[in-house]
Amino acid sequence: MQGISITFGAVRALDQVSLRLFPGEVHALMGENGAGKSTMIKALTGVYTIDSGRIVVGGEQVEFGTPAASQAAGISTVYQEVNLVTNLTVAENMMLGREPRRFGGINTRAMNRKAGETLQRLGLDVDPASVLGDHPIAVQQLVAIARAVDVEARVLILDEPTSSLDADEVAKLFEVMRTLRDDGVAIVFVSHFLDQIYEISDRMTILRNGRLVEERMVSETSQLELVKLMIGRELEALEQIDREVAATDSADTGAPVMKVLGLSRKGSLETTDLELHEGEVVGLAGLLGSGRTELARLLFGADTADTGEVQFRSERRRLRSPRHAIDRKVAFSSEDRKAEGVIGDLTVADNMLLALQASRGWLRPIPQSTRTTLVQEYIEKLDIRPADPQALMRNLSGGNQQKVLLARWLITQPEVLILDEPTRGIDIGAKAQIQATVADLARQGLSVVFISAELEEVLRLSDRLVVMRDRRKIAERRNDGLSVSDVLEIIAGEARQDQEAHPRD
Repeated sequence: MQGISITFGAVRALDQVSLRLFPGEVHALMGENGAGKSTMIKALTGVYTIDSGRIVVGGEQVEFGTPAASQAAGISTVYQEVNLVTNLTVAENMMLGREPRRFGGINTRAMNRKAGETLQRLGLDVDPASVLGDHPIAVQQLVAIARAVDVEARVLILDEPTSSLDADEVAKLFEVMRTLRDDGVAIVFVSHFLDQIYEISDRMTILRNGRLVEERMVSETSQLELVKLMIGRELEALEQIDREVAATDSADTGAPVMKVLGLSRKGSLETTDLELHEGEVVGLAGLLGSGRTELARLLFGADTADTGEVQFRSERRRLRSPRHAIDRKVAFSSEDRKAEGVIGDLTVADNMLLALQASRGWLRPIPQSTRTTLVQEYIEKLDIRPADPQALMRNLSGGNQQKVLLARWLITQPEVLILDEPTRGIDIGAKAQIQATVADLARQGLSVVFISAELEEVLRLSDRLVVMRDRRKIAERRNDGLSVSDVLEIIAGEARQDQEAHPRD
């Protein structure tokens, strides 16, 4: 890709950007959210039409007017959110639109056999006749890659493929990537996990603000150099944010805002008590499947509890819907921002004001002057890019979408803010900004529940830590110098107790 430029209205998303991909290499595309990575990928895959520049594949200049044209040239993409049909089988998903036929119908046996051969070549032990939706998200991700491989991809683009995977699943994905690399496929890898970039990638291209910064060999670039190239400034700014987060006084917390008494839901959460105070960040820590998200959804009424009640100040009641929670100044930002947060075809302003308008009722529209003031205030406060209230939400990067969702709830002036994976899949700069915002909100008296799979992040922000395992609360600690090792020891210690109490024959 040479000299690629793309403009959306007054916003120049890409400005003379170039990218070289070599067969048999894993190439990391790096940059903060809003740097132009997604736009570059969509230009290569025919989703966006380029304004200027050219794309050359195998020595021949090409023009991709549609995604189908890009796929026909051997370019396949697997996105962060798996875009497959979960009620179809693995083989049906892999061969969708290319099913082998016999006597006018689909030859299921041949389809399963061909899909099985591709899965076997990639070392994946998956039954091609099984229903895709019965598999965990990690397997679905690998099936999406297998589908891309089955169309004989010359270029495979993996956009944040590890954001929902645990360590073992990431290791399996990397095995598949190495197999494809050794077969001569050029792989584009987009990830905000720097350790993963350095483990799997050969070469990297760094973008910033829609421009090319540099192409580097990974082995010749330190992580410190990479971060400086990505954010375009020295690390003092991030270190200052770190100091601000650390300055939050965990002892300076106020009265209880919300008490959870005996909350449980069959199959989701065992009986749990929890107390939230003004000006305090409570971190929910635990491994995947520990019950963190299940507890968060019950606190907001997104799921209905079988037992227990929630006390707001002096009022006790059962939460039966999110509306009950919102009426009591509780806000919840879901981990699944695509399905439960972002409305892509609405503007930034409309997305930002959605919760406030809902709380007022649709017969009482927000005055235009109030809309303009609120939207501009939070665009500036959270550094949302582009700073255009009329930009469509779907055209924003993941990190900026997350900031809009955070603004949506802050505009309602909540007393309790529940954040489930608010920094997943976003760059280091946006992540630091959100963390600093959370710390500042706590200093202003807001009660925050913070959930993240990154234990370092939870410990960095939390005044008090609730540790979960197997969908139950196993410990609660003041965060007085707790380390990741301390938390893992609590989880491991609980596991040992379980084994001693229920030894296997």
